[in-house]
Amino acid sequence: MSFPAPDPIGRLSEQPLDWRFKAAPVAAQGLTVREFLATGPRLADLQTPLLSLDGQALTANLERMAQWCQSQGVSLAPHGKTTMAPQLWQRQLERGAWGITLANLAQMRVASEFGMPTIMLANALVDREAIRWTAAAVAAGTRIVSWVDDLQTVQRIDAVLAELPVEMVPSELEVLVELGGAGGRTGARGIQAALEVAAAVADSPRLRLAGVAGYEGSLAHDASAAGLAAVRDYLSEFAGLHEALLAQGCYAPGRRVILSAGGSAYFDLVLEAWGQYRAEGVEILLRSGAYLVHDDGFYRGVSPFSRADQGQPFAAGMHAWARVVSQPEPGLAILDAGKRDLPFDEGLPEPQGIAVELGAGLAPLPGATITAVNDQHCYLAFDPASTEVRIGQVVRLGLSHPCTAFDKWTLIPVLDGDRVVDLVRTFF
Repeated sequence: MSFPAPDPIGRLSEQPLDWRFKAAPVAAQGLTVREFLATGPRLADLQTPLLSLDGQALTANLERMAQWCQSQGVSLAPHGKTTMAPQLWQRQLERGAWGITLANLAQMRVASEFGMPTIMLANALVDREAIRWTAAAVAAGTRIVSWVDDLQTVQRIDAVLAELPVEMVPSELEVLVELGGAGGRTGARGIQAALEVAAAVADSPRLRLAGVAGYEGSLAHDASAAGLAAVRDYLSEFAGLHEALLAQGCYAPGRRVILSAGGSAYFDLVLEAWGQYRAEGVEILLRSGAYLVHDDGFYRGVSPFSRADQGQPFAAGMHAWARVVSQPEPGLAILDAGKRDLPFDEGLPEPQGIAVELGAGLAPLPGATITAVNDQHCYLAFDPASTEVRIGQVVRLGLSHPCTAFDKWTLIPVLDGDRVVDLVRTFF
């Protein structure tokens, strides 16, 4: 494995802007990020299609979640795959995050390059190269906690580690036994199956059971009574597994136990179900990732701060900007942003206003909707009797699901009003 150079995140500001970044304006060709920002760029200096971040919303969301976790006595390892943006990961760490959660070897290599000291791998190590890389990273001082949900996984990790030279094998790899749910994603199905996996970990000379993990978000997709009940039932079973592991002495003595769940939709229910364990020295570790950017769609509807009496909701921290390129029929405008630019898996974009140009004042678009999205275009339906839409105008779009917005952009401008105050680099 490689080791990061000093201040790897700071070095991003020295990277030149060119044709590789579709958000970089032509006028910035050859300038570094730092030089470009020193020119005082505005939204009007950019082009469409465009994804932008609202700097004030990001800061507000960051503080909101950090303060809530601190007040509740829980830890946060935000899921870095949401943004794959080390600049944003660093802000989360500076605001108290335990570490960064990631999903695979490629993402862990990005984290290593940018000096992330603690990683939760919310997945099982089964790829041979991933096991070898993880062992080397842990031996070099990075803390990596991964998941196991099957006896075969434990056996495979042991077998690969046994092949390595002694100097490449850490004294132990920390793992969490993963509990799944019927119809969910990964995870041992049922307490008895999870206990068998935990026993295999205990028998391994190279692994240590550090706690229990799971993902409740795959069991519900809304804030309906049925959805919330499914999550609560799962979290109750999760607590039962933890208590069974305690009773059987499966955890290493003198080590703090980790209980980890809590995506961006139901983290309040995690605390509701497990709050009593904080008094027992257990570390409740949430993995919410989408909270930082939030959205104008799926997470707006299911976030605890939107649906529960939790005070100020998160703010939407991302928007798209698309230009009218055609008006082929009355009441129909075609915009220059599509599936290559916008998320569409959790709902279509939401028209929020129209302007004569980027950076100009927005006029309302009452009743307008996006009805379909193609690869490079989307369809804006509007009432021509009450709304004027002209070719060349720009529409601001609210978006749903940051996870599938960020992966379409290698560089994303951060706005303070209409000023471009930063450029966030992503690594998908």
